[in-house]
Formats: sequence, structure tokens, C-alpha cells
Amino acid sequence: MALGIPYHYWQKKAHCIGFIIMYTLTFFFANFGPNATTFIMPGEVFPARLRSTCHGISAAAGKAGAIVGTVGFLYISQEKDPKQRDAGYPSGIGKKDSLILLAGLNFIGAIFTPLVPETKGKTLEEASGQAIELDVHEVPRHSA
Repeated sequence: MALGIPYHYWQKKAHCIGFIIMYTLTFFFANFGPNATTFIMPGEVFPARLRSTCHGISAAAGKAGAIVGTVGFLYISQEKDPKQRDAGYPSGIGKKDSLILLAGLNFIGAIFTPLVPETKGKTLEEASGQAIELDVHEVPRHSA
């Protein structure tokens, strides 16, 4: 929102450094916190016996989503005015509206992220209900 709503302010040459600082802070905080959910949470929420396969599928889906998001942003961020648009691209909603849309999607993600089950200090096997109970007295002892 801080980049999208005042986008015309940030476009002025006098505010170029401020835009770079805001853009850098946006990426830092996106990768510092929420990005961790893309590789930590999948490792915790899948059942232990399927974890590696499901984590791989989850990672692949994330990469595919990144491709769709990157290419999609390139197209939708094109300006409506043909003079301001990159050559060869159709009309989009513009950079300002694209950044506001991106902020809205991030907000929706922030709402749904807390709904993912938390392990709450349990081991991954306990959290998935696959913990194996061992009775110490049943373990065979070897004599030397």
C-alpha cells in the first residue's frame, strides 16, 4: 500500500531514492517473516510418512506460482495509455493498481496463514499422530 497508493509521488525523479528504500524494505520484510511459511510450514503440517513427497509437491507448486505471478504481474502492470506501455504488451491495469492489488492479495494471505495448524512444541510425529510408543522393558538387551 505504501508503494501503490502514492505511486505517482514515487515516480518523480526527486523521490527516486525514497522509492528504492521503500522497495528494499518491502522485500526485506516479505522475506524476513512471511516467506518462512513457504518452507517451514510444509515441513510441519504433512504426515511424517508422506512429508518429503508432499513437501516436494508444495515446493514445486510454489515455484509454479512464482512463475505465474511474475509473468502475470508483467502483463497486468502495463499502463492503459499506449504511449506509456512497453512495446508488444496489451493494456493492463497499470503499475499503481497492480501494487494495490498485490497488497490486497498479501493481506488475504496474512488472514489465512494463522489457520495453518501449529505444532505447539510437539515433535512432528506427535503432531501428525504417528508417534511410536516404546516400552523400555520390552527392548531386548544384548549381553556382552
